[in-house]
Amino acid sequence: MSETENTPAAPLETIARSLRRERERAGLTLTELAKRAGIAKSTLSQLESGTGNPSVETLWALGVALGVPFSRLVDPPTPQVRVVRAGQVPIVRSEQSTYGAALLSSGEPGARRDLYVLELEPGGVRRADAHIPGSVEHVVLTAGRLRVGPEDSPVELEVGDYVSFSGDVPHRYEALAPGTTAVLVMEHR
Repeated sequence: MSETENTPAAPLETIARSLRRERERAGLTLTELAKRAGIAKSTLSQLESGTGNPSVETLWALGVALGVPFSRLVDPPTPQVRVVRAGQVPIVRSEQSTYGAALLSSGEPGARRDLYVLELEPGGVRRADAHIPGSVEHVVLTAGRLRVGPEDSPVELEVGDYVSFSGDVPHRYEALAPGTTAVLVMEHR
């Protein structure tokens, strides 16, 4: 294998390739996908050319419009043995809160699960729209304190606590202490 094959693509290149692949698989034009996702066609065009700077919200909206998990848009193909060092994976930040997510592993076709590390700081609430139908979020708090769950019934977690809830309803993530981190497993049924 050459060095080029071992070097992962830059995050924006991965997103650009993935968006084009999934849009073409769905048989949608740029205009149709942008309309379904509620974003500007120019934004989508920039993302597909690798020049945009997508937020978590934009990528989730595109995933929902395409009927695919968020991970399919941001995760490059993985080798058989993969080590992810702390700080090595790019964090996609929210435009609306102090929330960031780093995709560690996406489910292979049929596995239907994705694994993330979340970083949050007090001072903002990450409000998430409903994801694709059948999504379930599993969260384990690893540091800090967190209020998380459906908008109408969030719960507070302490370090080591676990919660699961439907991801296909509006939900929230809110750090209650500095340096809050969590592991999120997104299950797609």
